[in-house]
Amino acid sequence: MSKAGKNIEKSRAAVQNRPYQLAEAVPLLQKVKYAKFDETVEVTLRLGVDPKHADQMVRGTVILPHGLGKSKRVLAVVGPDKLREAQEAGADFAGGEDMVEKIQKENWLDFDAIVATPDMMRSLSRLGKVLGPRGLMPNPKTGTVTFEIGKAVQELKAGKVEYRTDKTALVHVPVGKLSFEAEKLVDNARAVIVSVIRAKPAAAKGKYVKGLYISSTMGPGIPLDVQAAEQAAKA
Repeated sequence: MSKAGKNIEKSRAAVQNRPYQLAEAVPLLQKVKYAKFDETVEVTLRLGVDPKHADQMVRGTVILPHGLGKSKRVLAVVGPDKLREAQEAGADFAGGEDMVEKIQKENWLDFDAIVATPDMMRSLSRLGKVLGPRGLMPNPKTGTVTFEIGKAVQELKAGKVEYRTDKTALVHVPVGKLSFEAEKLVDNARAVIVSVIRAKPAAAKGKYVKGLYISSTMGPGIPLDVQAAEQAAKA
């Protein structure tokens, strides 16, 4: 195995073996940056749940106060009565069966998220093998299957992100770009952490948050103070 580069070693060495507060972790992450591109900043939570059990699955959405740095391209799959509402709310693409056929026949995936009215889900279900693995299938639990299409589109355009536990009980959520002002990254990260903590399943037993970290694409993982995060979630 090749030895880690000097830049990686230097950035890791700058992180002390202790939990950090968000307000000090974010500036440190920005300080040790060495990559030449604008890295994505991500929050990771290690949860004390068993994802194999449906009643312990942690899933939800949160609107980031300062967005992700770019506007999502939103596709609205709706009936004729909701088409205008979707367009006026800012949907980049809107339609009904024609959009379903475009995806199916042309393998068209030039969008970042889909919202749909419940009556269109039967048609969209045909695309499960295409949309599912990419995390694009609309879901009532995340507010992307609804008759309130205008609201759903606006929330996605404003920076709404979805999260869910993976097979190893980890939750990874992007919170912005490293070039953001530190305060904005702190606000976004705090919003995500509070949301995940408050989404604790009733079936989860024992310690819920076992680990909490913030990192950038190429940067080190910085451990965060779990107790402080839990207190913030109770506020």
